[in-house]
Amino acid sequence: MNLDNIYTELILEHSRNKHNRRELEDYTKKELGHNPSCGDEITLEVKIKDDTIEDISYTGHGCAISQASTSIMCDNVKGIKVEEAIERADKFIGMVKGEIDDPDELEDLDDAIAFESISTLPARVKCAVLSWYTLKNMLENNEDKGSFNPL
Repeated sequence: MNLDNIYTELILEHSRNKHNRRELEDYTKKELGHNPSCGDEITLEVKIKDDTIEDISYTGHGCAISQASTSIMCDNVKGIKVEEAIERADKFIGMVKGEIDDPDELEDLDDAIAFESISTLPARVKCAVLSWYTLKNMLENNEDKGSFNPL
């Protein structure tokens, strides 16, 4: 089995896996991400405590790429500092856009590296980056600039 097949299997597994697809009862930030060109839509809910992402989940619908990317992103940022999550989002977006290809720089993306070849499929780039842009927007902006804070 070659690397492309392993990555394809990983994406399919995460698109079907429901462990991050749920609602958080005690989230501190919530953000809707929508891709009008294809209809992908996700809502991220994040629980942040002491500047650390304690928990993150999503609900929504879309293609296998958007759903798998969102699930993998949740796994990738859970338990890390907000600033580090923003840096990882920037790296992922840069990788998928073909702007970053240094394996050492991408190492902390873990399973998200499976989306590196999406850069050769321009129509699918928006699907892969939707959740990462949504997370970045949520974490960088104050509640009055797009994120909903229930507290």
